[in-house]
Amino acid sequence: MCGRFSLASPAGQLTMWLQPWLCSDDNDWLAHYAPRSIIHPQEPVLILRREHGQNRLAHVLWGLLPGWVKDPCQGPRPINARAETLAEKASFRGAWRHHRCLLPSSGFYEKGHFIHHKSGDIFWMAGLWDRWIGADGSEVDSCCVITTQANAFIQPLHNRMPVIIPDGLEDAWLEPGDQAHRQALQPLLEPSALESWQCTPAEKHSSQTPFQQMSLL
Repeated sequence: MCGRFSLASPAGQLTMWLQPWLCSDDNDWLAHYAPRSIIHPQEPVLILRREHGQNRLAHVLWGLLPGWVKDPCQGPRPINARAETLAEKASFRGAWRHHRCLLPSSGFYEKGHFIHHKSGDIFWMAGLWDRWIGADGSEVDSCCVITTQANAFIQPLHNRMPVIIPDGLEDAWLEPGDQAHRQALQPLLEPSALESWQCTPAEKHSSQTPFQQMSLL
């Protein structure tokens, strides 16, 4: 599973990396961004999603609240979705069809280890997002991380790992598409290549950086 991850890049570096997906009027996310060495469930996370035909960055809560839930205070708020059952589970089925997203990450944590690219580059974790709208018009946007079977590098630590979307396939992942399109995405749900990853002690990366509070209701 993915229960903690990091996005510790300075705002300027992250902005440069995200440049291909930034709109000229899409700066709200930057006002709420701060580097964080550890991101926990139920905290705001940065995602890239497609709405109304445009790719947009937004902060949403990590812990999926499906739009069809009647009472947001009851029931589970899953932080992960298994790739093998995305089309079957009621909590994920609609989002898998229409609301896929990407989470930029510097690395993720498992059993006291920080797992990251050898290059130190930011990478995309695959996710789902949804929007819950209350009777009073209040809105909550939330997301979860899609996981798959661990590759041989991560297997000694955990049997699951985040789905990693390779650079260059962002638009294909975000495009809603039809059933044939979703079938074409299936290879992306496989474990990522072994040679990309490095594992270091978590304590070297675990100094928490405060983040700016924001209202998501």
